[in-house]
Amino acid sequence: MIIYGHSGQDIRRMIWRKRYKLLTVAVIILTAVTLTGCTKPKTELRALDQFWDTLGGKVMTESKDE
Repeated sequence: MIIYGHSGQDIRRMIWRKRYKLLTVAVIILTAVTLTGCTKPKTELRALDQFWDTLGGKVMTESKDE
């Protein structure tokens, strides 16, 4: 396959000569993707928290007997 006068072998040689630059870019992209996945999840368990608070007596409930 010839692209603008370069054969596949020529293209592979150019990439191999710049392998450290290519490796550096790949590591930076991989690090960025990894760090964006390390955010803490937001816990929104209000109903379950309210249930356990009520069960433990932290929240006063109104009884229907009064």
